[in-house]
Amino acid sequence: MFEPAPPDQAPRLMREFEDENGRTWTAGVKCRLGIDLKGRYFFVASPKGGDASDAVWLGDVRWNSEETALRTLETMSGVELRRRLRAAGGRKRGVPAEVTLPPEL
Repeated sequence: MFEPAPPDQAPRLMREFEDENGRTWTAGVKCRLGIDLKGRYFFVASPKGGDASDAVWLGDVRWNSEETALRTLETMSGVELRRRLRAAGGRKRGVPAEVTLPPEL
């Protein structure tokens, strides 16, 4: 089962972008704890000026290494980042999705 990193762990590899409403978000990568290295890094976004409870994340958007995660975040378009933000936000609000993660983050 996918277990996210503790909420107090700061995201790594951050990049800022704006949503459709002009609110600034920071996209980043968190590292899942454990001995399994496959898919250890996952996508997380948090609003600028928000707290940890405002963060949204997608456990099915994962990478095996920090290097791959960084390269992916650097090359993602604003459209793609907003699409992932909408998907993560919908899941946090309880909209059904293929992969649902625990709400601890």
